[in-house]
Parts: sequence; C-alpha cells; structure tokens
Amino acid sequence: MLNIYSGCHMGLRWTDTIDIAIELVEAHPDVDPQWIRFTDLHAWVCALPEFNDDPNKSTEGLLEAIQMAWLDEVR
Repeated sequence: MLNIYSGCHMGLRWTDTIDIAIELVEAHPDVDPQWIRFTDLHAWVCALPEFNDDPNKSTEGLLEAIQMAWLDEVR
C-alpha cells in the first residue's frame, strides 16, 4: 500500500488514521462508525491486511481519531 501522505510503501501504523479509515470503509461498508465500540475498532484495525504496527501501541485518542476519519470518509 502507498501511504497517501508519506508516499512510502509500508504497512499501516496507528498514526495513519486517514489511510486506516479508507481501508475500514472498504472492509466494513455497512458499518456506521459512529456506533462502533473501541474494542471492535481495535480488533478491526489489527485485522487489516496492511496493518503493521504493535497492537499494544493504540490509545483511546488514536482510536477516536480513526473513528472520526472513518466518519469523514462515509459522509
């Protein structure tokens, strides 16, 4: 995957909120991200084929940023 901001070919990291959101839209097109639990969001991000970061490095703030980016993508 090409990171749209860095231009690098590498796996997704927690800070790649927009790229993660785009992948989540494609992986879960029928989900309204407004109502997703952070435990589910964490699991779904970690399950993305391109995700390549430490699952333990997520924070509530990062999950919220991913959720907000996902909301922006579907609206």
